[in-house]
Amino acid sequence: MEIDRNSASSSERTSRKDQWILELKQKVSVLQKKFQAEDDEERQWMIQRCNQPELIELLREMTVTMLHVVDAVGRLEPVNGITISKQFGIPKGSVSKITKRLVDKQILHMENLPDNKKEIIFTLTPAGREIFKLHGALHEQMDLGISLFLRRYSEDELRFLNRSMQDTIDASWVNFEDSEVPSLIQGETGELCLPEDQLKTEGVPLSVFGSETEEIERILSMLRRLDSPSLKRAEAILTDVFFTEFDE
Repeated sequence: MEIDRNSASSSERTSRKDQWILELKQKVSVLQKKFQAEDDEERQWMIQRCNQPELIELLREMTVTMLHVVDAVGRLEPVNGITISKQFGIPKGSVSKITKRLVDKQILHMENLPDNKKEIIFTLTPAGREIFKLHGALHEQMDLGISLFLRRYSEDELRFLNRSMQDTIDASWVNFEDSEVPSLIQGETGELCLPEDQLKTEGVPLSVFGSETEEIERILSMLRRLDSPSLKRAEAILTDVFFTEFDE
């Protein structure tokens, strides 16, 4: 009977642990939606602190990546597109499209170097300078808010949060390191261990197991090296480059 009680207790602990894991996975999904919603909240914060109607209209039309490009130019001006791309991790093609739009909206000024007509450099216009200042004030407000939010936790809790964050950054959701976690792929043919309907239930994208696996893993490896603000910037870049149609 002792063995049965121990077995029942172990099963109960496993059940509770699985429940906590499920809740955490659900909260991650909610957190992703919260970050997306905060893009509009941040824009509204800047609009509320702007008293120039023409700038307010520009802010309403700007994407997150456009704001990042304005911030990059404000920090480095005069600067060319290649430097913006390298310093801030924004693809060159995206920088080219966005700077063109910002020039058309008279947020950036574009000119050729006197000794190199092929190289274009960018500086902020007066309107761009005001947007740059508002964006800087926004990040100061966010840094303060994050610090005040985290102060509610004890040193031990902060230590645990840091450890959890680092573990999350280092972890792979595809190549499991825990030997107790069963592999979803078996054999050289890559046959799935779970039926397709169960994979859908678990939220596992089937394309991960196709020929794109190596490319996806390389991208995930790069993303895992980014901090939270950089991940948010990467999401905005992907949205602008692959999921936003630009006028030619």
